[in-house]
Amino acid sequence: MKKNVFRALGAVAVLAVSSHLVHAQTAPALAITGGTLIDGNGGAPLANAAIVIQGNRIIAVGPAGQVQIPNGAQTIDATGKWVLPGLWDNQSNYRWFFGELNLTQGVTSIVDVGNGEELSLAHRDAANLGKIRGPRTWVGVGHLGGGEAEDLTGYETPIGTRQVPQTREEFMALVHRLIDAGTNMIMIHDGAHFPEEWIREGCAAAHAADKPCIMRPSGPLMYADDAARAGVDAPHHARGIDPILVRDGAEVRNNVLDNFAQMDDSKAEALIALLVAEDVRPVPNFIHETPGYPRDWERQERILRVALEDRSLRAYQPQYAYEELVRFRTFVNSGELRARRLPGFENMKRFYRMLDAAGGKVLIGGDTNVSKLSGYAVHEEMEIFQEAGIPPMHIIMGATKWGAEVQHLEDEIGTLEAGKLADILVVNADPLDDIWNLRDIAHVIFNGEDVDLSFHASYDTPFRGDGENMRVVEDLVWTERLKEATFNGGGNATRPPAPNTSPQPAIQHIAPVWATQGDATLTLRLTGFNFVQSSRVTFDGISVPWKWLSPTELDVTIDENLLARAGRFDIEVHNPEPLELPIWGNGTS
Repeated sequence: MKKNVFRALGAVAVLAVSSHLVHAQTAPALAITGGTLIDGNGGAPLANAAIVIQGNRIIAVGPAGQVQIPNGAQTIDATGKWVLPGLWDNQSNYRWFFGELNLTQGVTSIVDVGNGEELSLAHRDAANLGKIRGPRTWVGVGHLGGGEAEDLTGYETPIGTRQVPQTREEFMALVHRLIDAGTNMIMIHDGAHFPEEWIREGCAAAHAADKPCIMRPSGPLMYADDAARAGVDAPHHARGIDPILVRDGAEVRNNVLDNFAQMDDSKAEALIALLVAEDVRPVPNFIHETPGYPRDWERQERILRVALEDRSLRAYQPQYAYEELVRFRTFVNSGELRARRLPGFENMKRFYRMLDAAGGKVLIGGDTNVSKLSGYAVHEEMEIFQEAGIPPMHIIMGATKWGAEVQHLEDEIGTLEAGKLADILVVNADPLDDIWNLRDIAHVIFNGEDVDLSFHASYDTPFRGDGENMRVVEDLVWTERLKEATFNGGGNATRPPAPNTSPQPAIQHIAPVWATQGDATLTLRLTGFNFVQSSRVTFDGISVPWKWLSPTELDVTIDENLLARAGRFDIEVHNPEPLELPIWGNGTS
């Protein structure tokens, strides 16, 4: 009989951050000259433009004859090329191996939906300060909703994801904890748990803190029209749109295309008027919702195959991610099911074309997870927008300026103007003729530097993080079961027990969960159970001293020498053999 050993493991992030990103004052300026400028504001392109960058900022932009190029500036000759802002993925699900992929495809900013908890803050700060090779990252930290209250243990961190507050007071307390922790947005994960008045108050708090309110209003309490009236800025997945467009008397189904196939145009026009009036910017995720339906699906797939043949990329892309990508590309509707849903695909494209024509602003985002190739998904989504009949200029704005505006970052990024961050894409052909030309990349300038567009087998990040392996403490539900089955009180408050056989230890909570690289010696409070006199505590595999506080608490000392390196490090409690109940584990938390 195969035995599964579960682990309740803690992790501490040591942040590689500083107060600001330093560029050498003597570094030469960088000038991009001769290209046709598409600045992201939606106006006519400017031929023979010049852009001057000093450090990580644009200091001048305009007609070449009117922009002075500093002496000694490095120059990129963009004659015959097109220059536009770096692209945004407005809906991403962070994985550590996404960073380089994004940059090679001109994606210089991503909006992470709120899976990463404390780890996402560490990654964001390191990426945004140039410590990690990857795009600027704007994070939701933790979803509100998206789970069920009975699945929670009470030991989740205060800003842990998928929490389900039961009262308005609890809901607003979580909103304010996320804001205080530094989230870039408030992310509400479903439309099933929270009434409209809670959403309205939460969005108002987000806006008061100069942050957007993002939601998946999938019903049954909240749909897209309710969300628009409550102050939601951007419905991810464009959730809650298709169910309320279904014509009267038709069945609402649990599939976007089935619902769009029964679209009532009068309902569509009414919803479009509301979305435009409230400036609500949906993220449709065509590439996620309609696999196999886009006209250029096979052409896109050929490009993916070429990328996946790159051995340097495959050196670090996890095998499971490769397999999930292959599965997604091949798991497409066929036969009668495809025939039934194809009218829905056509209506879905038509709805967003109508929304765009009415003055709505639709955002580019792939719901980029392991079933897509990060960076490439942004191009795929833009190409489907073009198939839908949305003008290329608006597609570009949906992948640049409009996303920056949602994040309240329009003064910093999203267009090419003096004073803004220098994230720039240079392509070899006109994307206004064909959005596919955005794939023909000549240069990516990120944070003022010309990016190497190749993959590197050595690519890594100090914090990693992948799916469920982003939690501060793993397997909390299993830990609760272990406690119920094995914990007998743990001795008294003054000294740990010294049993002849060891129980299986577990960690439930760690505080604090991060430190800054170079900090002085740190004391960690471990909350858990089944600690004994002979327990060993390790930090990144190195034994560290601990002090007994109670049967459920230890204070652990992390020497400053262990905090000299940035990264995410495992905290484990080890109990020696023989074990009391080996079926519960191997003695390591």
